[in-house]
Amino acid sequence: MRLDKFLAKCNLGTRSQVRVLLKQKQIKVNGQVENQPKRQIDEKVDAITFRDEPLKYETFVYYLLNKPKGIISATEDDKQKTVLDLLDDEGRHKLVFPVGRLDIDTHGLLLLTNNGKLAHAMLSPKKHVAKVYLAEVSGIMTEEDKEAFAQGIDLKDHHCQPAQLKILATDLANQSSRVEITIHEGKFHQIKRMVQVCGKSVTDLQRLSIGPLSLPNDLDLGDYRRLTPDELESLSIFGVDL
Repeated sequence: MRLDKFLAKCNLGTRSQVRVLLKQKQIKVNGQVENQPKRQIDEKVDAITFRDEPLKYETFVYYLLNKPKGIISATEDDKQKTVLDLLDDEGRHKLVFPVGRLDIDTHGLLLLTNNGKLAHAMLSPKKHVAKVYLAEVSGIMTEEDKEAFAQGIDLKDHHCQPAQLKILATDLANQSSRVEITIHEGKFHQIKRMVQVCGKSVTDLQRLSIGPLSLPNDLDLGDYRRLTPDELESLSIFGVDL
């Protein structure tokens, strides 16, 4: 890889900006000052430093986001604020995108990455990746509803795969329920539509986990962070380069 391309991908600036850094002798390759932008380097072997601080080029990056309501799961939109608007410049520079989507009024865990093969593997219906949600429901969910979920609910345009409904709490006075729902697919408004088939309605929906990744307790709404080494290692079950 050309040195100027490597430096740009390390977020030191545009190609023209990093050439200025090279002229200023702020870049070293294997301990030697380098000022030639066309210098070919091996990013996996050569030690590149900026002001004597080591630089590491990452092909793929991964962010966990606690998505708030009112934000759309997209990379750009002319009218609505997107999840990329919540990230720093580095995330946007790496061209990350959300793995799947959460509705604008759904909050919770969202993975953003630029690893297309991982995203495809996690979203593939053949992988049966579990997605767990916490839902507040207007109406009392019943054992019959649990059985309906387990059998697979029929929507107008889709027969849902078997899902798990766990009733966490019911409030008879207010005719409401709190439930945990696990699905293995992700059709449009699927959980809301499944609950609606049972004669109730979802009033709040939060995603708690997708595959091996869970929403951290210390990640505030609207905040994000990089995956930990253990979280990244957990994604190896999908059999793609990370």
